Amino acid sequence: MADEDEIIADVETTETEEVSMSVLDALKEVLQKAMIHDGLKKGLHEVAKALDRRSARLCCLAKDCENEEYKKLIKALCAEGEVHVVMVESGKELGAWCGLAKLDADGSVKKAVRTSSCVITEFGEESRALQVLLDFLQKSAGGAEL
Repeated sequence: MADEDEIIADVETTETEEVSMSVLDALKEVLQKAMIHDGLKKGLHEVAKALDRRSARLCCLAKDCENEEYKKLIKALCAEGEVHVVMVESGKELGAWCGLAKLDADGSVKKAVRTSSCVITEFGEESRALQVLLDFLQKSAGGAEL
């Protein structure tokens, strides 16, 4: 009987952890899974090619990008291909999430390279984070901001 109580307690804690996953954490996890499955394109050239080929499924764009023409081009290509755009606060954060960073021994970011945009062409495996992100994108029909 005590074993059943422990199992039920473990299940309840994992359910509450899944429910409390924020959209930002979900985006980080989805970007990492896409990178593992070779479905992540970074930088203007790769992003523009993926959007032009209509192989992109989700686009991330940094709010702190200085070049307005860059933003207009990415947003226009996304609108043409009907791809969701997620606006992220910092290009350095986006670069770190895309794997463009050096890490310390403990796993914290030591030096990050800034990227203004990235595109997911292949999500990889289905996960709870992907469902959280897709639900958020369906609720916010236009450009989503994190």
